Amino acid sequence: MDVDGPHPAVRPLARLPLSSPRSPMSTREAAPTSADDPDTTSDKRSIILVFVGLMITMLLASLDQMIFSTALPTIVGELNGVNHMVWVTTAYILASTIMMPVYGKMGDLIGRKGLFIGAISIFIVGSVIGGLSHDMTTLIAGRAVQGLGGGGLILLSQAIIADVVPARQRGRYMGAMGGVFALASVAGPLLGGWFTEGIGWRWAFWINVPLGLLAIASASAFLHLPKPKLGKPSIDYPGMILVATSATCLILFTTWGGNTYDWDSAVIIGLIIGSIVSAIAFVMVERRATEPVIPMHLFSERNFVLTTTAGLIIGIAMFGALAYLPTYIQMVTGKNATEAGLMMIPMMAGLLVSSIGSGQIVSKTGRYKAFPIVGTSIVAVSLVLLSRLTPSTSLVVFGIYIAIMGVGLGLVMQILILIVQNTFPAAEVGTATASNNFFRQIGASLGSAIVGSLFASRLSNLLAERLPAGGGGVGGEENSLTPGILWKLPDQIREIIVGAYNDALAPIFMYLVPLVVAAVILLLFVKEKPLATTIDRSAAPIE
Repeated sequence: MDVDGPHPAVRPLARLPLSSPRSPMSTREAAPTSADDPDTTSDKRSIILVFVGLMITMLLASLDQMIFSTALPTIVGELNGVNHMVWVTTAYILASTIMMPVYGKMGDLIGRKGLFIGAISIFIVGSVIGGLSHDMTTLIAGRAVQGLGGGGLILLSQAIIADVVPARQRGRYMGAMGGVFALASVAGPLLGGWFTEGIGWRWAFWINVPLGLLAIASASAFLHLPKPKLGKPSIDYPGMILVATSATCLILFTTWGGNTYDWDSAVIIGLIIGSIVSAIAFVMVERRATEPVIPMHLFSERNFVLTTTAGLIIGIAMFGALAYLPTYIQMVTGKNATEAGLMMIPMMAGLLVSSIGSGQIVSKTGRYKAFPIVGTSIVAVSLVLLSRLTPSTSLVVFGIYIAIMGVGLGLVMQILILIVQNTFPAAEVGTATASNNFFRQIGASLGSAIVGSLFASRLSNLLAERLPAGGGGVGGEENSLTPGILWKLPDQIREIIVGAYNDALAPIFMYLVPLVVAAVILLLFVKEKPLATTIDRSAAPIE
């Protein structure tokens, strides 16, 4: 569907009072007014209040994804579950991935405000479960419940911005959202380290409660959105069940394959078959559904297919790398959790500058195609550099490597979402945004699961090969090995374990490079369509 074709134009919601109903306006009536127009000033103030609330929610979601990176080694060591470490991350990502298409479609059908508040509430419940956990099963369950809510936090924030700001102006807002992720990428590991070494790792969960309540209060007070003009919505339950089944089977076989189960085992083969069969059934159901959760016509748009595929690849690379770098720092360099968090600051700085800067340039010029191409190329370079890490690599050099990755990611993530939203009318913006995010999260799940499985398998094999008989003082308790315990071991044993950690993780980064290069090639074929200057939506009541 081409946004350049004729659509009923309306005045940008950014220039309308958010507390009163809208009516269709002509393009002529949407012309800009003077900067000192009282109505315009009032509307901008309303947009800022809404945006602040969305930023709090974005911080809540992105902080939670990063806070465990430094706390995780200690958490799983205390709970005697290093062999289940990958599930603390994967459970959250899997649950949030499954829920994304649901939140996106339901938001288009019934409105986003109620869903938004509900998603935050579920996230808080999951945080409470995690904070009270005393074993790995409860911890992982808490992370899964968090994911059920977390799947709507970032997604609905992005869709709500599309409800209130036209695409041409949206770049600066989405760039700032990318900046929130950059802030969380440092604040999360820092807080995780501080909690772990101070008041306790459980505060990695408890911190979400006040932030979540603040986000709910902000949404309740300031979020006034247009409601879809629909009767009783037709809910695509079969589609939701099938997409959840396919995604679950996919993540489970990539997580367990070659690690928990052999690749040729009945369990893995069954999961592969289940993923394929449910995916085929999903496509068949969606072609006939009245309101499909992921409409098949989205895939007829070249820009959607190209950016979604590239987003999936970026998800694999980003989460595959970032999920384990803070653990690598602690185990290989001997830095504590707080210091490991500080070591992520260069990446934050790079991402912050490139995300906000590119958003401003896009809003000013209307040109955007070059940014994701250049950014993805930079990510590929950073992965090559990270694959060359050794235990003797200077921390300054490490900081430069991750700063390069941050610059690349900042040029890519929010621009891809903007391209998708600019391709479809506002009535479908939630579904389109959700579908794009869904596949990116599939990539995040695959990246976290594949890198985690490869890392765990390679580490186990290397430790078995290199440690002397009897474990050399480790005593067969590798699953309870924390950074604090590691650096109290005899020098000879510690050096063997440190070398094993480095040799288990660093080469995996090079495996990701061909995938990222493929994403660069795909993005070369994106068609740069003019960014919409109005919000394409028929009149709708305000909720």
